[in-house]
Amino acid sequence: QVQLVESGGGLVQPGGSLRLSCAASGFIFSINAMGWYRQAPGKQREWVATITRGSSTVYADSVKGRFTISRDNAKNTVYLQINNLKPEDTAVYYCNLQGTGAWGQGTQVTVSS
Repeated sequence: QVQLVESGGGLVQPGGSLRLSCAASGFIFSINAMGWYRQAPGKQREWVATITRGSSTVYADSVKGRFTISRDNAKNTVYLQINNLKPEDTAVYYCNLQGTGAWGQGTQVTVSS
């Protein structure tokens, strides 16, 4: 079955960077689009970025220019590079097999001084 395992979150000071990873298994990773979402405390889960099977990318306006989604098909892994972190980026970050209800368990990102 589909399994998605996120990692790489943590506590970071404003202006810092993190790289989140999502290891995928149980499906043919290379032919599927993957996405990252986040859910801040008390808010609904929101879409952050998508990468297609051809590695085209699209981002939410709120993260454009600071977030970079990428994929390594040899490792069945999708990444989210987050630069210039802001307190409002604090959330649990989830990866998703696009077009399905398959989610990982999430990884917590906390931005605080």
